[in-house]
Amino acid sequence: MEKVIRQLKRNRFFALFVFLFAYAQSIQTRLWGTEELNWFIFTPDAALAKLVSATILVIIISYFLRAKKQSKIFSSAEAFTIFAKSLVVFLLWMKVMGFVIALMFDTVDRNFNKETFMYTAFSDLMDGFIYGSFFLVYYYYRKNKSHEQQLVNYNHALSISRINQLKAQLNPHFLFNNLNVLDQLIEEDKHIASNFLNEFAEIYRFVLQVSDKHLISIQEELAFATKYFSLLKHKYGNAYVLETHISNVEGNIVPLTLQLLLENVLKHNVGTESKPVYITIHLAESLLVSNNIVPKRHAEISTGKALINLQEQYALLTSRQIEIIKTTEKFCVSIPLIPTL
Repeated sequence: MEKVIRQLKRNRFFALFVFLFAYAQSIQTRLWGTEELNWFIFTPDAALAKLVSATILVIIISYFLRAKKQSKIFSSAEAFTIFAKSLVVFLLWMKVMGFVIALMFDTVDRNFNKETFMYTAFSDLMDGFIYGSFFLVYYYYRKNKSHEQQLVNYNHALSISRINQLKAQLNPHFLFNNLNVLDQLIEEDKHIASNFLNEFAEIYRFVLQVSDKHLISIQEELAFATKYFSLLKHKYGNAYVLETHISNVEGNIVPLTLQLLLENVLKHNVGTESKPVYITIHLAESLLVSNNIVPKRHAEISTGKALINLQEQYALLTSRQIEIIKTTEKFCVSIPLIPTL
């Protein structure tokens, strides 16, 4: 009895649907058999009887569903096998119960003659087919929906794991590049190197704070990039010039995106006081970071690993991807804005 109650609670919306459907069916059947309306037409006894028989059918189908090792998604062969077995057992159960009740009320001759037996067997078969079909459709709908949600959760967890792996690769890259700058400054000017170290410690604190975040606001990232660029001026002076044209923009980007793009400009271009490299950050449909190209004479071969890493992070977070536009005079990277999740 407890199992039946739990089953009804679990499938209460289906039970309500069955009752309403059976109630409408009973009213229609009674209207066909009479020429005038009366209170008997609208009594719910037939609907309740259908609900009881449908509950028995659901219990039988549920038993076969548990007994059979099922595939994770809908299988027509599996559903047909379970449905066929359930119908046979349901018909046998209804006939056995009907016979027991007929014995109790001494109505075996009336209820189990050939004509009545065939009529009730056909009626039970149709009920089993209708309500069994309803339940299997309902069951496999819920099952497939649950499976889809599991896939969504799995892919989300996989994406989070992948993003964390990518971030773990970028942090050492950031640290290594700036320690190289510090090493060069120590040889050139210890006072400047000391200032650089103090500012770098503050900036790296921010890097650690955002290392476990997948997104930060554009304003936060821009403030960090501006501070980071001022740090670079200890070494490069006015050889590189940063211009920003962004205000009151809502949206998010991957942490350290602008910092990485600034590093990329410095890595591939050589600026001087007389011929600086101009870096511009402005907003159109996306965030655009562009610079004029002043290539190094003996540029090291680039693997593009950091930029590829960044592209992979955006691929996991949004359908819009990073776009790279390069001409003979200009290099531009378009960063998609990501709404708050």
